[in-house]
Amino acid sequence: MTPFVEKLEEIRDQERKEETFTPIPSAYYMELTKLLLNHASDNIPKADEIRILVKDIWDTRIAKLRLSADSFVNQQEAHAKLDNLTLMEINTVRTFLLESLNHMYKLRTNLQPGTEATKSQDY
Repeated sequence: MTPFVEKLEEIRDQERKEETFTPIPSAYYMELTKLLLNHASDNIPKADEIRILVKDIWDTRIAKLRLSADSFVNQQEAHAKLDNLTLMEINTVRTFLLESLNHMYKLRTNLQPGTEATKSQDY
């Protein structure tokens, strides 16, 4: 087993064990992996194993992110910490979060006294 594969297994196991997002060696780990494995997999030892490990890490982090986003919306939070997330990971839930926040904002402003929505209902 190569040291790189061992390191990826360690990262995967740590990510599965922790509730929060663990630091990743590169903020562009998924992009770099795809580029290297798509264009130079013949020159990378254990390329298939690396591909599977990186996919496992990605899947674990995205599952965690979806649970966090769901919890965020259900608890009607106004802000969230995005520590140790990559831009690509954040981008996967961006649309969902933006739409959820917009709906929560509309609901909150409609429920506050003195807003135009409540004034129009008084007539």
